[in-house]
Amino acid sequence: MNHLLRALAPITDAGWQMLDDEAKERLTPALAARRLVDFDGPHGWDYSSRNLGRTTALDSPAAGVAGRRRRVLPAVELRAEFQLSLDELRAGDRGADDVDLGPLDDAAHRIATAENLAVLHGWGEAVTGVGAATPHDVVPLGGTPEAWPQAVATAVELLLRDGVAGPYGLALGNDEYRVVMESTEHGGYALREHLRRIVEGPIVWTPGLSGGVLVSQRGDDYLLDVGQDLALGYERHDAETVTLYLEESFTFHVATPEAAVRLSS
Repeated sequence: MNHLLRALAPITDAGWQMLDDEAKERLTPALAARRLVDFDGPHGWDYSSRNLGRTTALDSPAAGVAGRRRRVLPAVELRAEFQLSLDELRAGDRGADDVDLGPLDDAAHRIATAENLAVLHGWGEAVTGVGAATPHDVVPLGGTPEAWPQAVATAVELLLRDGVAGPYGLALGNDEYRVVMESTEHGGYALREHLRRIVEGPIVWTPGLSGGVLVSQRGDDYLLDVGQDLALGYERHDAETVTLYLEESFTFHVATPEAAVRLSS
């Protein structure tokens, strides 16, 4: 039995398969940051830190002896709990194709949003995100969609000046992504196609993000190192409901802070 304690839940094997399939379906499009940075793992629940290859000097423990402490990046954990009706799960076991898994869908959205924010914005002292690390000034997108290509081209130029090659990926928040998908420029040319020609990489819907982030896709600039990848676990149950959770652990390392530019609406 592992730490997820799934064997203790009043859920059949078929029920777990249904829940795992639903979680994967909801998480895959929402985990936007993973499409823009390097991904390594999963390394397992016992993975606790990433070696940074650096040290910090310590006071000497004895005369004539030097001491140093190795520096590591500790893993962080995210967990999103939710409750499901046991009656609904039993209906699924009987073959119902309309099982109410809304709470699972909501939890998947919440934890995907949290991961996106941690990687692209940052998470206090726990995670230094792409946007928090970049030394570049924020580039305003402009007041109208027609101004966005020039803003994105400006961001690309900032990266090129620092020797950061493309292609580039463009992460956009909910509102910004909707604008790009719905807008056309003069002459009827789709805005999304113009932006794709500029960045030469993906334009990614990113739940939780405010504005946008342009990130180089050349590799080796940002690393998301996952211990426990997102998985469903069991917490408790009573006669009517079962409490489950989605959980993951990871470190995020910024190797090249200048490889991204933030964009504001």
